[in-house]
Amino acid sequence: MMKKNVGKLDRIFRLVIAIIFAILGSIYSSWFYILTIILLLTAMIGVCPPYAMLGINTCGGYKK
Repeated sequence: MMKKNVGKLDRIFRLVIAIIFAILGSIYSSWFYILTIILLLTAMIGVCPPYAMLGINTCGGYKK
């Protein structure tokens, strides 16, 4: 299990962007739905693999 690295504000931002992408997916192209699913999953579980690879943590804790 990976350590959580997505903070509260980051989760809210991801949810807002996911809603926007879902709307764009219904209007333009279905590939926006892929981005929507990724953003929703990372917001729900609180883990972002690219953040882990780059050493980013928005939870407020510091990586040692």
